Amino acid sequence: MTEEQPGAAPEPAAADRSGQGVVAAFGQSLKTLRVRAKMEREELGRRLGYSASTIASFEQGRRIPPPRAIDSSDEVLDAGGLLKLWKEQMEKAQYPAFFQGMAQLEKRAIELLAYDTLVVNGLLQTEEYGRTMMGNRRPPLDAETIEQRVTARMARQDIFDRRPEPLLSFLMCESVLRRQFGGRAVLRGQLEQLLLVGQRRNVELQVMPLDCAENAGVDGPFTVITTEDGKRFVYAEAQGASVLETDPKPAVLAAARYGIIRSQALTPRESMEFIEKLLGEL
Repeated sequence: MTEEQPGAAPEPAAADRSGQGVVAAFGQSLKTLRVRAKMEREELGRRLGYSASTIASFEQGRRIPPPRAIDSSDEVLDAGGLLKLWKEQMEKAQYPAFFQGMAQLEKRAIELLAYDTLVVNGLLQTEEYGRTMMGNRRPPLDAETIEQRVTARMARQDIFDRRPEPLLSFLMCESVLRRQFGGRAVLRGQLEQLLLVGQRRNVELQVMPLDCAENAGVDGPFTVITTEDGKRFVYAEAQGASVLETDPKPAVLAAARYGIIRSQALTPRESMEFIEKLLGEL
């Protein structure tokens, strides 16, 4: 979900190159400080809890270190906060360019309304399901990019434990719950995850059945986010591009449309029973 100008997605290649440049620059800084400290990769890795090959990946810009590793590196290498300055930029770089703005909005959300028609929402995905989604991309992503993005996706799920708790509503088409991406075992784990998340007090899950005669969501998936300052945004993406609308009118209309779709779907209790039924059929 994106951080670009209202109503438009960036030119993906340019934005991606920018992110890669940030990662490469951080890696060079890390290496310079390590060499200055007369420390081998093996020693730095031992102190941080990583292998020497992982440290090499960090330094060569092939892998993005998590915030904890950046903090620890700064301390171990006596960098005086120089590495910590990179944390915000590195965090943005771990997401696809078209998603970076939405990732930032999620951190400020007091309410999130998500309607999905193709795959389970990223905030609800298991690690196995997420890895399968990444692996299905064409042209294919390299293994390190897949692991980086899966890790970032899992980190976004901290939203469920945030205090104060945001109000989270997820509405998905029945077809999303029937697609066996990765096989039966992956789908089984995903359905079990939905049942667990659906028990949280600040979460509502609803299913739009395939046999429903009315569905106001014919324009496709979208997400509406309300931030702590009362501003509302609507986001949609397709084919590696995205739209983040900051104009209040489209956001208000999208929220109203979501309310209509919600009224046409199964209730949260009926939806949980429906998911349990699907799980029993696997």
